[in-house]
Amino acid sequence: MDLNLGKCCGSRSAKKESWRSVLLLAYQSLGVVYGDLSISPLYVFKSTFAEDIQHSETNEEIYGVMSFVFWTLTLVPLLKYVFIVLRADDNGEGGTFALYSLICRHVKVSLLPNRQVSDEALSTYKLEHPPEKNHDSCVKRYLEKHKWLHTALLLLVLLGTCMVIGDGLLTPAISVFSAVSGLELNMSKEHHQYAVIPITCFILVCLFSLQHFGTHRVGFVFAPIVLTWLLCISGIGLYNIIQWNPHIYKALSPTYMFMFLRKTRVSGWMSLGGILLCITGAEAMFADLGHFNYAAIQIAFTFLVYPALILAYMGQAAYLSRHHHSAHAIGFYVSVPKCLHWPVLAVAILASVVGSQAIISGTFSIINQSQSLGCFPRVKVIHTSDKIHGQIYIPEINWMLMILCIAVTIGFRDVKHLGNASGLAVMAVMLVTTCLTSLVIVLCWHKPPILALAFLLFFGSIELLYFSASLTKFREGAWLPILLSLFFMIIMFVWHYTTIKKYEFDLQNKVSLDWLLALGPSLGITRVPGIGLVFTDLTSGIPANFSRFVTNLPAFHRVLVFVCVKSVPVPFVPPAERYLVGRVGPVDHRSYRCIVRYGYRDVHQDVDSFETELVSKLADFIRYDWHKRTQQPDDDTARSVQSNESSSESRLAVIGTVAYEIEDNLQPESVSIGFSTVESMEDVIEMAEAVPTTTIRRVRFALPEDSYEDEGSSASAEADAELRSELRDLLAAQEAGTAFILGHSHVKAKQGSSVMKRLAVNFGYNFLSRNCRGPDVALKVPPVSLLEVGMVYVV
Repeated sequence: MDLNLGKCCGSRSAKKESWRSVLLLAYQSLGVVYGDLSISPLYVFKSTFAEDIQHSETNEEIYGVMSFVFWTLTLVPLLKYVFIVLRADDNGEGGTFALYSLICRHVKVSLLPNRQVSDEALSTYKLEHPPEKNHDSCVKRYLEKHKWLHTALLLLVLLGTCMVIGDGLLTPAISVFSAVSGLELNMSKEHHQYAVIPITCFILVCLFSLQHFGTHRVGFVFAPIVLTWLLCISGIGLYNIIQWNPHIYKALSPTYMFMFLRKTRVSGWMSLGGILLCITGAEAMFADLGHFNYAAIQIAFTFLVYPALILAYMGQAAYLSRHHHSAHAIGFYVSVPKCLHWPVLAVAILASVVGSQAIISGTFSIINQSQSLGCFPRVKVIHTSDKIHGQIYIPEINWMLMILCIAVTIGFRDVKHLGNASGLAVMAVMLVTTCLTSLVIVLCWHKPPILALAFLLFFGSIELLYFSASLTKFREGAWLPILLSLFFMIIMFVWHYTTIKKYEFDLQNKVSLDWLLALGPSLGITRVPGIGLVFTDLTSGIPANFSRFVTNLPAFHRVLVFVCVKSVPVPFVPPAERYLVGRVGPVDHRSYRCIVRYGYRDVHQDVDSFETELVSKLADFIRYDWHKRTQQPDDDTARSVQSNESSSESRLAVIGTVAYEIEDNLQPESVSIGFSTVESMEDVIEMAEAVPTTTIRRVRFALPEDSYEDEGSSASAEADAELRSELRDLLAAQEAGTAFILGHSHVKAKQGSSVMKRLAVNFGYNFLSRNCRGPDVALKVPPVSLLEVGMVYVV
């Protein structure tokens, strides 16, 4: 009885603690996720009534706009994002690339060049809904069959990415400008004209200049600022409802939307470009999902942000329904009581900075993801926090955004043009999310295609209505995000296309293992002390840049490691599953292959920790490999080891808490290995790479704590001596130093290529590669240890 009571109390305590942590995350999400969305009341009504419609005595316009705002906030952020899209997460991560990677894991549409079957054994690669024959839908077969759809899907993802980048420079401009515009009520028109722009630009310069410190240094004040702002606007809204028009709730009826469109017709449809700004920042709920969780974001929006925004808009509508000003006087600050004007202005400016910070950080994050998947030129990524994952700073992008943001502010000079530009970018991103989510519904969730089609048609029609209204403002600011997205899409597609072509060239020109084994003193080739790390995109074979290196410099290092740093379509790769190690050639050649796998949100290691960990993994692999050689259960496996030594590529194993071994044979085997005395145990999963299925075998083996002590009494004296010798060679090579051998490439199009291809490859890609960070900077290689090999790629 006491035990049951104790369990009951423990369960209640755990639930209480769980809810406490969820509520804490919900509070913290206010400053990161909802900064942009919460400041939209500053400019929605002002943008809507800027030109297309006028506020009349009948109040039909203001009631109609209020009805549109209410139903747009209800259907898009609340229904679409909170209850549907947030569930389409990729191991807890959200955003455009999360949806894309989720689709790529269920359907063979990925354009990543060096995919391996072993990638599918990653713990983060797991499928929540494993594919079955009855789930082999016609949509999946159609997508896999038509290769042009793979490119179209990538272009769709790149379009969404480019629009996010465009939003990253437009949101700070319109947010800070709208907040500072509150000064116009306390200044003459002449003074206001010359004060708002300089103050806005000064705040923007300060905002971008502080980015290198990292969000975490000032993040603790973000949530209180947004919370104060939400309480402020909801309190003012409630006051205006009670004071001016308690019956404003009638405007929530969808009838007023139809009455509004019937009266205003084309001008009312064009004014939707201002109304859609009420959902600016809704995409951040999904993009920043990885920093929090589904429950926290759902609670924060449903119970705080959504009611506060509705009260704020209803309060403005109630005030305007009793004050029929001309269009230029309509805005947020006219509805604020005079006694609260200056405090509200100060909080608004702080909230606009918080909202801008969120979208800037999101822009850094999505560019880093694009770069990881080979869709963006190499840039320097600085991680500003050792404790908070995902806090990054990209200097080149930061200063470029600052210059463009200031130029846009000075060029447009009003909320109307800024709103038109921002609205188009927002709706384009939402349309991309809707299309990708509909594919997730049918391909990943295995729901009926009719359900995905209903989702696409319902939400897609709403977003297309707003998107079409934004397009009508093309000459009034909407041209800017289109121009920016076209510019960035060309850059990203040219970079990705040429990267794929370079990989294909490497694949066709790789050198056989026999050539490597033939290199020796008889040919004038010497082995020098040290470790040579040859970086390549190939996961098998000898890269052509190494053969060129040996041809020009007839020597290479005593320990040779072919390193492939690759990205896999998952957000994170557990550290224990990152290193895939194997031999290249026989044991006495001291050549290895190491494949280092990163997810699109992983933090790449610095060179010191990478070199140290790589040597540690090589040592673990050597011990594991010799252990298998001395503990063979039967003659068949022994013959398999001998055949692997003579084959072009030996088996690869991930040495860590969990390991994967790729075998050439297609038949599953059963292996059991053990020691009588065990001090440290590791799991090894051996995987036979078969097409179309993969067999995984679990093996238990033991490793002594000291890498260089006795490796077990069961091993033969000869094998033990060989093991000691190989480990001594590795240690001596590490002490002698490490050289990083990288290819320095120049790419040119084949003869007979089209004009577009020659322009893209000969001029576009080479210009980008000369002016972006080199691979040595991306890999953080010290210049003193760098050896570059010139290569000409003819693609």
